[in-house]
Amino acid sequence: MSTLAVATPAPNAEPRHIGVHPLTGLIGAEISGIDLTQPLGAAVVDEIKAALLKWKVVFFRDQPLTHDQHVAFASAFGAPTVGHPVFGFVEGHPQVYSVARDRFAERHVGEPLIRPWTGWHTDVTAAVNPPAASILRGVDIPPYGGDTLWTNLAVAYQGLSETLRAFVDTLRGVHYFSPPEGQEATESFIKKNQARPLVSEHPLVRVIPENGERVLFVSPSFLKRVTGLHPRESRQLLELLFEHITRPEYTVRFRWQPGSIAFWDNRATAHLAPRDIFSLDFNRQLYRITLRGEVPVGVDGRPSTAIKGDPFEAYTPSNAH
Repeated sequence: MSTLAVATPAPNAEPRHIGVHPLTGLIGAEISGIDLTQPLGAAVVDEIKAALLKWKVVFFRDQPLTHDQHVAFASAFGAPTVGHPVFGFVEGHPQVYSVARDRFAERHVGEPLIRPWTGWHTDVTAAVNPPAASILRGVDIPPYGGDTLWTNLAVAYQGLSETLRAFVDTLRGVHYFSPPEGQEATESFIKKNQARPLVSEHPLVRVIPENGERVLFVSPSFLKRVTGLHPRESRQLLELLFEHITRPEYTVRFRWQPGSIAFWDNRATAHLAPRDIFSLDFNRQLYRITLRGEVPVGVDGRPSTAIKGDPFEAYTPSNAH
């Protein structure tokens, strides 16, 4: 059973306990009418799940959660993992990962090669079971700048020609952590990835178990090559797909405020962290929790396979290291 399985209501049922306000025609909705500092009833949880399944990413405003409240909210929808399998967690809160403005400075050096898809990614696809969902909470937010974008990978799949869909349905690709193009890994990045190596082969198209929806499961930051293709063929195809998934009509852009929360289906979206914050003098601090995911399954019914590393499991004291 998928972590985000919806029993009732049906995904298209009219919610009775929350307000759902779409932000674009294809992705993203703001949810109102609830206080996330308080325990959520089963009906509210089901309606949020239904909205998430339909809109891929949902947003909440004015929810000043503590770390403990953040964990409690996330736990209503699945099993929180360790903050990050490679890059750690917040001391004292092992399910929480710090998304700080300058977190990449200790991982990569040099100037990145900027392409239209640079920085776009789905969380932790190097793992054989990437997170089912991510829940990101804004704390220190600059007065301007720092927006995050998400794209709908189900709509992107449908936007391919029928011929190309039939081809990518048959393909698989290898995902792992590496520095962005043009940059080099720091000693810290190398040591952390050697301590917890993660390399996985996933289908380029995965099937969402709740509704049978097919999504174009390509994560530009982590998907490095297509299995069975020559290097030139692989590069050309991936660049076409990476550019395709970032078409503006597939995306939503979110303006953060203190207390804002973004909750996205990590199986059916990719997202882009902001780069404009590096030209500003403001701090930007967010915190993320991810929910344990299932092993993706392709159109042919074959599951993903781990080349290196163990599954990304729910948090237990024994795996917080």
